[in-house]
Amino acid sequence: MPRHLMHMSDAAAEALRAALKQLRTELEVPPDFPAPVLAAADAAVAAPRLPDEDATHLPFFTIDPPASKDLDQAMYLERRPGGGFRVHYAIADVAAFVTPGGALDAEAHERVETLYFPDGKVPLHPPAISEGAASLLPDRTVPALLWQHDLDTHGEVTHSHVRRALVRSRAKLNYAGVQQAFDAGTVEEPVALLRDIGILREAVEVARGGISVTLPDQEVTLEEGSFRLSYREPLAVEGWNEQISLMTGMAAARMMLDSGTGVLRTQRTAKPDVVTRVRAIARVLGIDWPHHVSYADLVRRLDPRDQKHAAFLSEATAVLLRAEYTPFRDHRFPEHTVHAAIAAPYTHCTAPLRRLIDRYTGELCVAACADQAPPDWVLTALYGLPCDMARGKGSRADRRSVDLAEAAVLMNRVGEVFDAAVINTDKEAGRPREGMLHLADPAVLGKATSSADLRLGESVRATLKRADPEHPEQDKVLFSVP
Repeated sequence: MPRHLMHMSDAAAEALRAALKQLRTELEVPPDFPAPVLAAADAAVAAPRLPDEDATHLPFFTIDPPASKDLDQAMYLERRPGGGFRVHYAIADVAAFVTPGGALDAEAHERVETLYFPDGKVPLHPPAISEGAASLLPDRTVPALLWQHDLDTHGEVTHSHVRRALVRSRAKLNYAGVQQAFDAGTVEEPVALLRDIGILREAVEVARGGISVTLPDQEVTLEEGSFRLSYREPLAVEGWNEQISLMTGMAAARMMLDSGTGVLRTQRTAKPDVVTRVRAIARVLGIDWPHHVSYADLVRRLDPRDQKHAAFLSEATAVLLRAEYTPFRDHRFPEHTVHAAIAAPYTHCTAPLRRLIDRYTGELCVAACADQAPPDWVLTALYGLPCDMARGKGSRADRRSVDLAEAAVLMNRVGEVFDAAVINTDKEAGRPREGMLHLADPAVLGKATSSADLRLGESVRATLKRADPEHPEQDKVLFSVP
């Protein structure tokens, strides 16, 4: 899908800045770090807990957005002499800097995760740690949790292990640049192996029944003082990179299950009545879904650029169950241990600079591999982690920021008529004349009311009735359909 950019007028940009400031207030986003926390960060940077092993001979590289400084992951990929691959995957060792029960730890439990807004981010840890001493920036020696995954020629993991080590990244790459190199045929090993491994892991995902939905993302960026709203289709290299993270999360879950103590990211399989509803959506949209074809297989056949397929993916994803964190210890396992969309046990463990729980899961895996009991500070916090993570505001900050940007982009266009597609309806809630529209240009998803029942996937001409980033109602953009 081409990237549709919409630049905002100066007035719209000022309105958006004011609305984002108000959003931070509504979400009770923490202000700057308190002085004691900053002092604790400086002390931790001056005297981190460093591991004995030195793995700086491995030429790691990172792949992130160009402006990112909080780099959680670095990798080095190689072929195994007997066939297959070896993945060295370094994860920032935040526990080397954060003392359990100290000021940094308490502040992280308050913040839970890094929040991203179009005009800046609110980090989980002070920048001295998250963008400095703990970040896997190039040409710096830093402590890490060093994963090693051995894969066979089919991409199946034959062995995984994690331990602490010092690492040193050699290059900070970005997604667009790496994708261009792949497309031009100029990428060399070890980076070139990311495609080989990623494609194999995608095939493994298909074989186990995993689901990956790749709808284009709405993206709000601030470039040279100007806000832009666009659709961005994920790059292939992002999917391959994600497969390395998923592989590590599945390996971590298996380690914790084998050791008897951990916290999983779980999602239950949809109940039969939910599946029946999703099949009905497919019929309404004219999508052929034979009964012998699984939902996962169907999703892989669909093209998000087709508006009926996009409507199905949007509607179907909305009815699937949400994931949750599930702790357990001393081999007292929960009833459900699988993440349905991934089709395997799984946990979050690869983003400790930006997500609280990953520091704990990483520690559990290091202990499991060393055949040691987890530290007391991990066990003490274990059953409280789901509640901690439930206080996270990242998804709300993301969605509300996009809502505000949409309203700002359209604030001077009330009364205009736009071409749109119906991607969601409120029929199940008894409101068949209300739903959600997808505009191709500008990059807007907007609430709509209609004089007749809305039909999923249909093309409509929609009149903009409201676009006000400072409007007190949540639906800051509203369309009407004749």
